[in-house]
Amino acid sequence: MSTAVAPIAHTASAPIAPPKKVLPGEALDAYTGDPNFMASLARGLTVIEAFTPQTPQMTISQLSLRTGLSRAAVRRCLYTLVKLGFAGADEAQRYSLRPKMLTLANTYTASSTLANAAQPILERMSAQYGESFSVATLDGEEIVYIARTSVTRVMSVDLHIGSRLPAFCTSMGRVLLAYLPQDQLDAYFARAHFTQYTPRTIVSPEKIRLALRNVRRNGYALCDQELEVGLRSIAVPVYAGNGRVVATVNLSGHAPRMPMLEMQTKFLPPLRAAASELSVFLR
Repeated sequence: MSTAVAPIAHTASAPIAPPKKVLPGEALDAYTGDPNFMASLARGLTVIEAFTPQTPQMTISQLSLRTGLSRAAVRRCLYTLVKLGFAGADEAQRYSLRPKMLTLANTYTASSTLANAAQPILERMSAQYGESFSVATLDGEEIVYIARTSVTRVMSVDLHIGSRLPAFCTSMGRVLLAYLPQDQLDAYFARAHFTQYTPRTIVSPEKIRLALRNVRRNGYALCDQELEVGLRSIAVPVYAGNGRVVATVNLSGHAPRMPMLEMQTKFLPPLRAAASELSVFLR
C-alpha cells in the first residue's frame, strides 16, 4: 500500500528591512567621550544644515524631528543663532536662516582655489555652448556644488552654489564615488540609503558598484533620468596633483533635446578639457 507524501510547504523568506536611517543628531553620539569634540557646536551646525530650499522655515518641533536633537537642544541652538544674527523667527515662531549666513559661504568660496578657478571656466563654456555646467565635490553621501552656471533650469528645484544632491544617482556623484579608495567606498555603501527617485533610479548596491566600475573604465559618468524624469547629465573627474580625484565637472540638460550620443560626442571633449584646466590649479 502506497503512502501519500504531503507536499513540502515553501514559506517565503521575509524581506530584509532596509537599514534604519540615522538622523544627524543621533550620529553625534559616535563622538561621545571625545574630550576634543565640541558637542554644542556640532548641534548648532546640525540645526543649520536642517534648513533646505524645500523647508526654509521650521518650528522648534519640526527641527527636532528632522535632526533627532531634543527640543531643548534645538531651542538653545536657535537662541544663539538668533542672537548672533544668523537666524530669525516670524510671529508664528517659524525659524529661518538670515542673510548673515552668506558670510560663511563667501568665506569658503573666497578661500577655495578650485571654486575661484572653476567659475570663469564654467561661464566661458556656458557662453560657448548655451548649456548649464557645474563643479562639485563629495561630502558624505552627497555632492555639493562649489561652482555653477545655469542657462536654463534643468531640475524642478533651483540648483546653486551650496546645493546638495545624492551621490549615488547623479553623474557627478558617480564620478566622485568611483575614484574613492576601496575602504572609503565600502564605508559609503555600509551607511548609504538608496532612494528610488524615478523608475530609472538604480538602487541595487551591486548594480551601483557595477556602474562605478564602468565609470573608472570609461573615464566619465552618464546618468539618464535617475534623479528626476527628464534630466540627463554627464560628468568627468578633476584630478589633484597627487593623482586623487577631488572634484568633478558636469553638463546637465533636458533629455528630450539632448540625446545621449550627443552628450558623449559633442560635450565629453570640452568637459575633459575643462577638467584638465582645473587640475592645473591644484598642482
